[in-house]
Amino acid sequence: MAQAPATIDAVTTLADLCRFQARERGDKLALVFGDRRTTYGQFDALTNQVANGLIAEGVKPQSRVAFLDKNSDLFYEIVLGCAKADAVSVGINWRLAPPEVAYVVNDSGAEVMFVGPDFFPLVEKIAPELTTVKRIVAMAPGHSEWVAYSAWRDAQPTTDPEVPCRPDGIAIQMYTSGTTGHPKGVQLANRAFFDLRRETPHDDMAWNEWNDADVSLVAMPSFHIGGAGWGIQGLTAGATNIVLDEFEPGRVLDTIAEYGITKVFMVPAAMRLCLQHPKCADTDFSSIKYMLYGASPIPLDLLRQAIEVFKCGFVQLYGMTETTGTATYLPPDQHDLSGTNEKMKSAGKPLPGVELKVVDENGKALPPREVGEICIKSKGNMSGYWNLPEATDKTLIDGFVHTGDAGYLDEDGYVYVHDRVKDMIVSGAENVYPAEVENAIFGHPAVADVAVIGVPDDKWGEAVKAVVVLKPGQQATADEIIGHARERIAGFKCPKSVDFIEELPRNPSGKILKRELRKPYWEGRERMVN
Repeated sequence: MAQAPATIDAVTTLADLCRFQARERGDKLALVFGDRRTTYGQFDALTNQVANGLIAEGVKPQSRVAFLDKNSDLFYEIVLGCAKADAVSVGINWRLAPPEVAYVVNDSGAEVMFVGPDFFPLVEKIAPELTTVKRIVAMAPGHSEWVAYSAWRDAQPTTDPEVPCRPDGIAIQMYTSGTTGHPKGVQLANRAFFDLRRETPHDDMAWNEWNDADVSLVAMPSFHIGGAGWGIQGLTAGATNIVLDEFEPGRVLDTIAEYGITKVFMVPAAMRLCLQHPKCADTDFSSIKYMLYGASPIPLDLLRQAIEVFKCGFVQLYGMTETTGTATYLPPDQHDLSGTNEKMKSAGKPLPGVELKVVDENGKALPPREVGEICIKSKGNMSGYWNLPEATDKTLIDGFVHTGDAGYLDEDGYVYVHDRVKDMIVSGAENVYPAEVENAIFGHPAVADVAVIGVPDDKWGEAVKAVVVLKPGQQATADEIIGHARERIAGFKCPKSVDFIEELPRNPSGKILKRELRKPYWEGRERMVN
């Protein structure tokens, strides 16, 4: 029988994580989802069943398994069950349009696909296009053709399949929006979730200390590293993890009070929605020790309000999918609400084991205060993009992930995000690449030219705006342009507004000058990210 590692520091794979926690705290509550309660011992047995089910389906080591559903405890059963079969889980953004979902499934080569009931119609529509999927499993009973997850899982033995699982083996593949119009599969190895945790912490990292008395709220979407990574961190700590199917501010506030949540991760847009909710004034936040936030910058006024209301330690995190999440942190003692502390404008300093540099367009490292591209070297860095060696070589250079963010380092090694080298838009912590949106709009019969940019938005940080040139003699309204895009891409990627102009500004080689287009909308702001 597979032996559990002796200590948590000896855990190097997601498969071993289940075994270790089952031995150390088998009766401890691991996951709560609605009325369902799962102990660590039960979780270990359930993940064995998932692994055995995948093996029975013919899933071989390092084959891909897709998951399309909202958050649940079952997501973690499948992810860690995949690990025990040495398979790779592929969480799909459930906000994507049908053609986008089909692309991700086919690109990953997924052989088994788990589908939640809200997405039965979507997958039924694209099922004929899914060229690699051999089995679709319904996450709830009632589908006329697909086996229900509970029946599929429970038909399997609870014995550990003991499939070898390597630290360098890929565990999770997450898709990020693509600069070329298609998303890229970021391959995250088992080690990426554990190696940094073994580094000696800095003196100001009490916020990153967990114990099995912690109660963690898992409300960010599991198809993002901020959601899945946070859930895995709670499981690694032996905490009790309260999972919500999706973020809804009223339910979040109720859950904090009901379960005595001690640790929370939120994106700034979610934090704002909680603070604006009528229940906020009457919610007991006394159990919260730390609130961690990231994925997009936060306005100082919002942070002031959050600290006043939540009355806990705040920690800013900066990273990306390609770094398995957090690479830098701004600790609680640097959160100076007067605004006079320069460090408050930063995204913090590197975690132990992380190295930062800022480079010019030739890849040369720049001195402090000079703006260039932010690069991250970390044990959490991705193994590469799935089947995209050229894209990997452009992003992962000499062990450094080139983030596409422009910024600078100060003399103390704190990083300041100044702008974006790439054109990516961050709206409500969702990454939107203009190329995808432009491709969706170009097909409109009245459109001659289009550029998509991010503009400031008080609620979401940035909003997607399309700047359109119409064909001679053609007419179209903003609503028509937006509706055309909505049929082809996810709603969160669609432009919220459309401006019509005579001609797009271009340089002599024909490249659209996005910075010139953005400038009027960002007038009077310190930096062109929000």
